Amino acid sequence: MTVTKPRVGAHIDELSFPIADGGGSITIGQARDRWTMLFVYRGRHCPRCKRFLNKLNDALPSWVAIMDVAVVSADSREKALADKEEFGWEFDLCYGMTEEQMRSLGLYVSEPLSEAETSHLFSEPGAFAICPDGSLMLVDISNGPAARPDLEELLDGMKFNIDNNRPVRGTA
Repeated sequence: MTVTKPRVGAHIDELSFPIADGGGSITIGQARDRWTMLFVYRGRHCPRCKRFLNKLNDALPSWVAIMDVAVVSADSREKALADKEEFGWEFDLCYGMTEEQMRSLGLYVSEPLSEAETSHLFSEPGAFAICPDGSLMLVDISNGPAARPDLEELLDGMKFNIDNNRPVRGTA
């Protein structure tokens, strides 16, 4: 099976994700007032995701100073709320990502190894920087839990790109 990866510089599909604790939803792929960084995590079962998201939460004020931040998984609302409560995450935590949405973003999709892990398909990690016009500036996807972007470097690079109106790279 061929997996289609999203094209940087192109508009991404309009996707909406419900916010676990606030009602409403986050929609990407449409015009917005600000840049958006979407982080996709594997779900409640993944300790590496929690470690990464705890680092994101610690750095959140620096991130939201320049862009909106949303985090999503295929987990249920109950699992997302349990994580948010346990870790005190302040970012918009979304849930219920569908397989179709995962594939639309070019994410790798995994089956659980056992019921102890989870009971549904889930995506491997991804990070997507989305321009205010709904086009994709940056894509970072992994096929497993160990490869994650360095949040400090990523934020520094995004600030540079935004402040200097840098073009999208990697389009050829």
